[in-house]
Amino acid sequence: KPGEQRHPKEPPSLQCMHLAVVACGDRLEETLIMLKSAVLFSNRRLCFHIFAEDSLKPEFEKKLKEWPSSYTKKFESNIYPITFSVGNAQEWKKLFKPCAAQRLFLPVILKDVDSLLYVDTDVLFLRPIDDIWHLLREFNSSQLAAMAPEHEIPKIGWYSRFARHPYYGTTGLNSGVMLMNLTRIRSTQFKNSLIPGGLTWEEMLYPLYQKYKNYITWGDQDLLNIIFYFNPECLYVFPCQWNYRPDHCMYGSNCRGAEEEGVSILHGNRGVYHDDKQPTFKALYEVIRDFPFEDNLFQSLYYPLQSKFLDTVHTLCGRIPQVFLKQIEKTMKKVYENRVIVYLGANHRY
Repeated sequence: KPGEQRHPKEPPSLQCMHLAVVACGDRLEETLIMLKSAVLFSNRRLCFHIFAEDSLKPEFEKKLKEWPSSYTKKFESNIYPITFSVGNAQEWKKLFKPCAAQRLFLPVILKDVDSLLYVDTDVLFLRPIDDIWHLLREFNSSQLAAMAPEHEIPKIGWYSRFARHPYYGTTGLNSGVMLMNLTRIRSTQFKNSLIPGGLTWEEMLYPLYQKYKNYITWGDQDLLNIIFYFNPECLYVFPCQWNYRPDHCMYGSNCRGAEEEGVSILHGNRGVYHDDKQPTFKALYEVIRDFPFEDNLFQSLYYPLQSKFLDTVHTLCGRIPQVFLKQIEKTMKKVYENRVIVYLGANHRY
């Protein structure tokens, strides 16, 4: 069943990689394109945990069933209502974007899930989820979550200039891509600014919100920054190519990891998939959206992307197309080798 922990003797190739997303309002299409990017490139089986308003549930079920069987067999999905276990539900719903605070309650709701990758709806995977999932193995004994910095340069970062509350490190954290060991989160007593002793995750959430609600701007992300300010030893920081946003190129390229390795996960915040402010981001979104599932990846995804990028070279982000193309090209070559070369080779032997 979706959300169930797998038997430890089950082969790793059959174990689920758990992916969670929260979708409310007009985020149906964005969420489906994110899930599509995950399924296109991932190797191991995926378990989707979709938290959505009641009105969106039938649409999610309908659209996911329309995908070809060669892809639907790669994942299982479960759709949950929006629920908050502590505090005032209406307050949580209005905290930032509609329902975004739901992600704070994932450790409480998904009690049978050991580890999880949470992403915002405006995320696109440009390489297999398997690769970020492997970072769980790099956690030390105290680390229970992983996020990327909000910015690489303090003098132009938001938190370092404007925050009125505690935040992690020198530039704060962006929570649009968050890898979590839920088992550790549930069993940890967190240091905090509320009482001298520790509190569990669930005990801490609503009092923390009450204390800082007049000082936070980015809702649940700010609360996560406050939590890890007091518990820095609990956080694993992954580099910016795992949560690459317009901020990393719109002021000039400032994500060295993406320059060296390419973008691994694209995060199109600021609504850039739907306006013309960052055409490079919009191009990637539209090409993945329009890709017919069972077409050739190079012909129907990579080549159209290259063509669209030619129209973006006048922008700061468009001047560095190799940053966006490197990982997706590498991933497609692997997919091609697995699906075509290995298959033909096996047939050739007979």
